[in-house]
Amino acid sequence: MVSFLSHLNPTPGFPSYTGPYQVGTTDVEIPTSELPSPSSCPDSSLSTVNFRIFYPSESPVKHPSSVYWLPDPQQEYLGAYAQATVSLPSFGPEVHSSRLEAQLLTPADRNLPFLRILAYTTIPAVQNAKILQAPTKTRRWPVMVFSHGLGGTRNAYSHLLGSLSSHGVVVVAPEHRDGSAPLSCIHEKRGSPPRHVEYKYVSHRQSPEVEEARDEQLKIRLWELGLVHEALLKIDRGEPLTNLLSEESADSTGHLATFASSLDVHTAGSIAWAGHSFGAASIVQFVKSVFYHRAQSASPSHRLLFEPSSSSQVAHQITASSPVCLLDLWCLPLLSKHTRWLHDLPLPSYSSEGLGGRNIIAILSEAFFKWGNNLVELKRTISEDPSLDTASNKSHPAPHIFYPVSSAHLSQSDFGLLFPWLTKKALKAQDPARTLRLNTRAILEVMRRNGIEVAKTSSVDMEEAMSDGHVSDEPLGHDVSILKGDGSVTGWVALDLSSSRQVNEAANDISENADPTEAVVAGDLTKRTSG
Repeated sequence: MVSFLSHLNPTPGFPSYTGPYQVGTTDVEIPTSELPSPSSCPDSSLSTVNFRIFYPSESPVKHPSSVYWLPDPQQEYLGAYAQATVSLPSFGPEVHSSRLEAQLLTPADRNLPFLRILAYTTIPAVQNAKILQAPTKTRRWPVMVFSHGLGGTRNAYSHLLGSLSSHGVVVVAPEHRDGSAPLSCIHEKRGSPPRHVEYKYVSHRQSPEVEEARDEQLKIRLWELGLVHEALLKIDRGEPLTNLLSEESADSTGHLATFASSLDVHTAGSIAWAGHSFGAASIVQFVKSVFYHRAQSASPSHRLLFEPSSSSQVAHQITASSPVCLLDLWCLPLLSKHTRWLHDLPLPSYSSEGLGGRNIIAILSEAFFKWGNNLVELKRTISEDPSLDTASNKSHPAPHIFYPVSSAHLSQSDFGLLFPWLTKKALKAQDPARTLRLNTRAILEVMRRNGIEVAKTSSVDMEEAMSDGHVSDEPLGHDVSILKGDGSVTGWVALDLSSSRQVNEAANDISENADPTEAVVAGDLTKRTSG
């Protein structure tokens, strides 16, 4: 009966997290004036840095407040998402009182009635819960920083990030103010009306103007990632910070004090860096910019978009041991002529003291796998020598590369769960919840194999039935099968770094300069017509 009634509820929702820990979450916006800037500020109008934290928490002592998926101010975010959906086919039913009204309304206005149900969607986490005492040897939780893609926000990957937190990872999701979010709001002081940073359209066809525009966006994104790192250091040390999204005063008794001495952010190489699409490109550019900040070429045409000082804390943090997790890496932003010299240098883990590809995982959607040109560039980017035409790892272990069958670009985010009928009908994607479970399993196992203490994986996630056919939710330990690549996990395909056959199998009819949206549409249309 409960299952039947859930189908009658039009409000999109999320399944429960599968890890052993309750998940807490808090929204943070800190004035940049309270944080040391590890690099020069690229835009003086950006007076705050904004991020959401997902973390293992204690169970609430009273009924917790709902955590809404749509950020405040909801009406403004709804309008921004409505505008972002005008290019999607048959996004939702058009509800109008008359034919004349339908003619007068813009495409964005026509999507608003349908999208308003998002205002009631909640995240299965506890707002401002107390952080749980970490059971790790250091008594601190491992930390991951996650960068969103085009059209994303700090909430747009809540299920993946909350799933990781339910397994013992504190995940910090910044909201970038580079014009890549549908909307972002900057508060000058607590309770003040926000100033809006709206979506900035940049052409996806490579040109000198586009390269400059993407470089400017990356400057902001990398600077924000550096500020998030500085904020985490201060939060863990219990230093007072002003959270403009909290009613609490800026002192050590505020909610941020719950994280004091709980975050593993001071040990070099301890933080994992992850992102999706443009966010994955941002992470590649960030870790390389920090690691190679002393190696900038003398050529005036060569730039670093983020230049931390050698004495900065983030220069100490990024090492050959830093885990890197890339979901649907979009490679075009890495190919600017000004930063091509940096692109041709390998990720830090390939340095002499590194682990090779063991602490690198790239997970593609099937749509991105079918984008042949991007696949070739991705393999080069995560190989031991990106300057070569063909990717190979002759001297180091290869990175982990996988894709879930029948998955779309949107399957890597919350949108596949919120609108499964859309991704199934328009993009031919199947079972978005399982796609995210596979992603979670793989990321956790890479962290485990690199000495990071996270919770054991349940048999529910590992899809292992007991002898009586019952699936237990008891932890099973290391998830050996997820990284094997031997076909033992159904619909989970391993890719060989140096295999040209796999590239030839990809759909090469997508143009080299395509953007992620074009890759998704073309890849999935190819599958639709060929199937």
